[in-house]
Amino acid sequence: MSKPAKSIRKILIANRGEIALRILRACRELDIATVAVYSGADRAALHVLEADEAYRLGPAPAAESYLRGDLILEVAHHSGADAIHPGYGFLSENAAFAEACERAKIKFIGPPASAMRTLGSKTRARQAADAAGMPRTPGSVKRLASLDEAHAVAEEIGYPVMLKAAAGGGGKGMRAVFSREELSVAFSGASSEAERAFGSGEVYLEKLIERPRHIEIQILADEHGNCVSLGERECSVQRRHQKVIEEAPSAVVGEELRKRMGEAAVRLAKSAGYTNAGTVEFLVDDQKIFYFLEMNTRLQVEHPVTELVAGLDLVHLQIRIAQGEMLPFKQEDIRLRGHAIECRVYAEDPDNGFFPSPGKITRLLQPGGPGIREDSGIYEGWTVPLDYDPMLSKLIAYAPTRDAAIARMLRALDEYVIGGIRTNLGLFRRILRDADFQAARIDTSYLDRLLGADGNADEAPAEAEIAALIAAAIFENLRPGNSNGRSHADLSPTANAWKITARREGLRP
Repeated sequence: MSKPAKSIRKILIANRGEIALRILRACRELDIATVAVYSGADRAALHVLEADEAYRLGPAPAAESYLRGDLILEVAHHSGADAIHPGYGFLSENAAFAEACERAKIKFIGPPASAMRTLGSKTRARQAADAAGMPRTPGSVKRLASLDEAHAVAEEIGYPVMLKAAAGGGGKGMRAVFSREELSVAFSGASSEAERAFGSGEVYLEKLIERPRHIEIQILADEHGNCVSLGERECSVQRRHQKVIEEAPSAVVGEELRKRMGEAAVRLAKSAGYTNAGTVEFLVDDQKIFYFLEMNTRLQVEHPVTELVAGLDLVHLQIRIAQGEMLPFKQEDIRLRGHAIECRVYAEDPDNGFFPSPGKITRLLQPGGPGIREDSGIYEGWTVPLDYDPMLSKLIAYAPTRDAAIARMLRALDEYVIGGIRTNLGLFRRILRDADFQAARIDTSYLDRLLGADGNADEAPAEAEIAALIAAAIFENLRPGNSNGRSHADLSPTANAWKITARREGLRP
């Protein structure tokens, strides 16, 4: 990239968990000092232990710690940080916080507050999409002032419709409505949930596109007017509007559709004066007609799959853009190679309604080998708190083809052992072995259909148990000092448990 207008010396990472570690590692590679912040629940978190400096914000609740922009700026001043990276979640899409950073003369590594206000609000983003000539789902472009207005819009565009929170995402404040009789309860429920989640009960309404694919375009824009798209990500495997598996590129997006979607995304970003990394999300129907959904004005959880197929480091580029550097490439330079798949690993129990599963990690075996990347913020002995999103890590597989990436991911999942808590690792094994997923016959309701087939979210319990016990037995046998002339397996209760299970299942111990 071009020479920076002003080099950043120290970055405060206003986040936690795996994204905080991801940013911290990028800073080290760029020889930039790091400052971590933490809540009372995260005193022993890995991002705190790894940072050059760490400061406590407050008690566990996010409203008293990670959402306290005033305290974060106070720490930035005290530590001498000249930039703040918000990661995703928390304050990453808070325009008031971005403005406060600007007033404090601390660089916010993200878009300007003006662009965030235009595109971060779902209703204003729809207005911007109209101004930019982008196709979007029919529906309201302003908040619904009343239930009567909701009825009028729904009658105009026809059922089914979707109610959505204007101020946020992640499935909060969303309700599918299939008839006039359902609208009253859905309107009240969506508004109340949006108020609790985002501090704003504003909702809008759009036509429900049934069984679409969720395709998003990654964009990068510098502060010199240059903006490029980096291809698409397929995010159709979702549960309750929360992404579970992402991949790049999409199996159904060809060069012509990729070009049109990319151009639309760039056009929208430029019209709003957007800079840094952002994602424009679309719904694509079975005729491959795409509709603007929303824009996420930050780095996305699933950014690693784009990094792998595009051969770029998005966090490095975010920081360099914030330093005033120009993008080192043009649109025609972007070439996508191979295929990448990401699984979001959560501390949750798929067989108990995906209820969070906090607790101490008593055993941790992390996968590796060719084409495997694991972004995490966990370690053996760490206690997963109940206070935050339960995502533990992101497991990413990269290979020359989609089939090879699936096979590589399955191998990595079989190597991954997290003991002491429940996780959704077994769910991923089930999805990746499913014939419809392997044939890319997926849409946003795919996972609901898969889980509804037999009511069991996980793979066969015996298979999951055997895989975990095998890995744990190997780990136990490799511990130093475990040998005294007898076999390691005889010394290890875990290994003996594996032998018992193997005999029960008719396998060779």
